[in-house]
Amino acid sequence: MEQTDHILIVDDDRDICELLTKYLERNGYRVTTVPDGRQMRSVLGLNRIDLIVLDLMLPGEDGLALCRHLRANAAKATPILMLTARNEETERVLGLEMGADDYLTKPFAARELLARIRAVLRRTRMLPPNLNNTEPAHELAFGDWLFNIGARHLLDPSGTLVSLSGAEYRLLRVFLDHPHRVLNREQLANLTQGRDSDTYCRSIDLLVSRLRQRLQEDAREPRYIKTVRNEGYVFAESVEVRT
Repeated sequence: MEQTDHILIVDDDRDICELLTKYLERNGYRVTTVPDGRQMRSVLGLNRIDLIVLDLMLPGEDGLALCRHLRANAAKATPILMLTARNEETERVLGLEMGADDYLTKPFAARELLARIRAVLRRTRMLPPNLNNTEPAHELAFGDWLFNIGARHLLDPSGTLVSLSGAEYRLLRVFLDHPHRVLNREQLANLTQGRDSDTYCRSIDLLVSRLRQRLQEDAREPRYIKTVRNEGYVFAESVEVRT
């Protein structure tokens, strides 16, 4: 018997939570709502959650802090759709870089949220196949670095664990799966986020810069992620797959 997808809504607006609960339940989803990060953690500890709808503005810890927490802990692979009442592009980019899979600006129609939820779940489970979390665990070695796919662990040459955000993980994974291939910003945005949005594309340069820092790259002469002028980026090191 097919299991109903369980959506967790983290929002302190009771009216929105009630409206979305009724609408999503009518469309075949199981829904749990909580008003803050403390109760979110409690629900995650007791339930299987398929997708989290996370409001940016919350009492106590805000949505960005909670997104960062989720990506660093047990729910690191759970899709996150972020809600925001802010129109500034910076807030949306920050959410994406913290690991959110999509965002929606308030006010919004319930049917649009439903469409986004379906798209994120479909993308997470099907596209792109090289980022599917259900694959057998293996390691990717490049230079003196080791990237454990199953555990999502990146080890530097000294064996020290390097922490990656969700966005950094996905970008590194794309580069390691496509070594020696020039990828433009649109391709990187599509492979890491599943759609070619201008907001994603404009955040790629910043994300590449952050990933280079994680890899201890010389910004003037990077060894691994090289810039190809007027084209994009290329991962210039050979990658070895270890099972």
